[in-house]
Amino acid sequence: MSATRNRIEVMHGVNLDQLGRRDPSHYGALTLEELELRISGEARDLGLAVRFFQTNHEGTFVEHLHKLAGLADGIVLNPGAWTHYSYAIRDALELTGLPAVEVHLSDVDSREAWRRHSVISELCVARMAGKGPDGYREALERLRAQLSR
Repeated sequence: MSATRNRIEVMHGVNLDQLGRRDPSHYGALTLEELELRISGEARDLGLAVRFFQTNHEGTFVEHLHKLAGLADGIVLNPGAWTHYSYAIRDALELTGLPAVEVHLSDVDSREAWRRHSVISELCVARMAGKGPDGYREALERLRAQLSR
């Protein structure tokens, strides 16, 4: 894989900076820092270069997506609750034109009805949910396969 097709932006949305404090039965016990260290190691093993971004501000998330042109070859994103209703994030993701994988630590499909709807899923090459931190590795593997085509 060429060095210009291995740059992955990992974006965490609202409340993900609170991992480690949130209900461990849904989100596990890792903090965001611990999760990102794990993702970094897995990305390195896969020959991918990752950068991380987290915000609790929807507009900042949108603006970050706007700036990814030329900086990333693919996106792993967990927008948190914004997944279910933020058409602003959906439109910004579409504007990137980059392959993306939607990730959720918890099994959103077996939780409250409102969590089962995603406004970004149709723009993503894959969706990982309910696999905890392993979902991020699967997302990286999926993007690596997509980028090697």
